Amino acid sequence: MHWVNTMGFITHCWKSARFNLRRRCCWLLAAVLLACVPVWGQTSTAELSELKVERQDGSLVLHAQLRLELGPAVEDALIKGLAVHFVAEAEVMRDRWYWYDRKVGTATRYYRLAYQPLTRRWRLNVSNEPIAHSGVTSSLSQNFDSLQEALGVIRRQSSWKVADMTDIDPDARQYVGYRFKLDVSQLPRPFQIAAGNQADWRLEIARNLRLTAEMVR
Repeated sequence: MHWVNTMGFITHCWKSARFNLRRRCCWLLAAVLLACVPVWGQTSTAELSELKVERQDGSLVLHAQLRLELGPAVEDALIKGLAVHFVAEAEVMRDRWYWYDRKVGTATRYYRLAYQPLTRRWRLNVSNEPIAHSGVTSSLSQNFDSLQEALGVIRRQSSWKVADMTDIDPDARQYVGYRFKLDVSQLPRPFQIAAGNQADWRLEIARNLRLTAEMVR
């Protein structure tokens, strides 16, 4: 009887090992396919067409408008079932000549974009906190019929609170630092290696906006 249990244990371990090996091979194959996607025509691009701040209900809020387009390598990976993550971050900084600039306020938005083959729809999760790979968090989830509709939400970032007005010194020199990027670090490790060799995945922009007295008084 002891021999039978031992054999059962060995059989279970062998099946588990084969499953893990098969899964790793699938990820590796997918990474190879990602690396072999030909880059024709347009590549991924991101530009800021608008960046402004204003007072709103005792807060300093940011409005940003992006020109965001995904290249064929990224779109192909999405269609194959890979979720893609984006991060937008804004910091309100106060100039200090004697030390590093002081951070007055900060806000971050995380986006997780994925394609659902069964329904042929696109799902976008938006959160103020990092989104897990499963997307199961307190994030806001929306479904769209097309990729362009989903990207439209990412492109328009409006009424985004970045600081309380009580923390803003109207007589100080201050600015808003804005950054947006495709977060390759959220991809599975094999994809990170493959994506690092393609321009489509290197998508990042940054801009500073100097705050004027009219903006903060």
